[in-house]
Amino acid sequence: MPAVEVHQLAQCITCHAWSPDRTMVALCPNNAEVHIYKFTMDKWERVHVLFKHDQIISGIDWSLRSNKIVTASHDRNSYVWNHEGSEWVPTLVILRLNRAALCVQWSPKENKFAVGSGAKTVCICYYEPENNWWVSKLIRKRHDSSVTSVAWHPDNIFLATTSTDGKCRVFSTFIKGVDTKDSGTSSSRDLKFGEQIVQLDLSSSWSFGVKWSPSGNTLAYAGHNSTVYFVEDVRNSPSAHNVAYRNLPLRDLLFVSERMVIGVGFDCNPMVFTKDDTGLWSFAKFLEERKTAQSNSKYGSQFSEAFGKLYGQSRHGANDGVDSLRARGIAHENTITCIIPLQKEGDKIVRRFSSSGLDGKVVIWELDYNTDIPE
Repeated sequence: MPAVEVHQLAQCITCHAWSPDRTMVALCPNNAEVHIYKFTMDKWERVHVLFKHDQIISGIDWSLRSNKIVTASHDRNSYVWNHEGSEWVPTLVILRLNRAALCVQWSPKENKFAVGSGAKTVCICYYEPENNWWVSKLIRKRHDSSVTSVAWHPDNIFLATTSTDGKCRVFSTFIKGVDTKDSGTSSSRDLKFGEQIVQLDLSSSWSFGVKWSPSGNTLAYAGHNSTVYFVEDVRNSPSAHNVAYRNLPLRDLLFVSERMVIGVGFDCNPMVFTKDDTGLWSFAKFLEERKTAQSNSKYGSQFSEAFGKLYGQSRHGANDGVDSLRARGIAHENTITCIIPLQKEGDKIVRRFSSSGLDGKVVIWELDYNTDIPE
């Protein structure tokens, strides 16, 4: 059983990100604002509120090296926030979108970031010092529907995306003048910007939560059909393996190590997937132990519980599913939408990570190397 810290910071949280020193957390409380909390005197104190977006913020990422925050919103805009003195100053990013921005992530070297959108487009954004602004190059006409998540390969060049068209794709994002000659492999530098490396047609439903393993050898993403897809050796000769499970779908994934993945989603309890010595992935367990229900559950109450979790009914409303979750003692009481690593830069194994969800909680998890993480 992992160590768990539960912090109620809002009524509902869309996404969150941590500062480089892990003393502050930025989150969106399901509106157009970013709230930044700092842990002082044994409690979380709100120290900043960032106002600039007009609609709900759907993505936040906080760079580890440059201490910049990037946000993406349904208002089709993205801002890069710089900490100047005691204030956070926003800089508008020229995205050129006609639909909502849905997700955002800094590249490993933090000289670029990617924005997925409802316009079937991915924006690769970079800074132009001559004009003192952030501009973007667009990957267009590759997706058939909204881009739900993006993930950078460790080489800083390849980018994986998932979409509601059910596909996972990998693209080259090499930009002359931004990426140096030593970026990525020799083969990646020969590829044009936006060139598609591979298209994976493994899922028959919406796809979410794409992630690379620490080495970049394995790619994983979740389908809305309660299946996780694992793909080895993506760039050369891809081999795929899928793991179907009986529980509700996942929304986000995290590689703890090369052989362990944690998924979070509508089931409110993180799920652990592991890779055995033969190279096959399988569902291992729930991260938290479930308590046995005290009363006899009828079919109606079971359906109500599943319906409440799947469609995110408020934890303050009258809902048998939410009451049942609370009775079981699970940290999250509603859909988990985001999972973020808390390890130091360069660590190959993630021992600490955090999750946030529609219940307004940020939960910090700490795994035991001896019992929780496979070698």
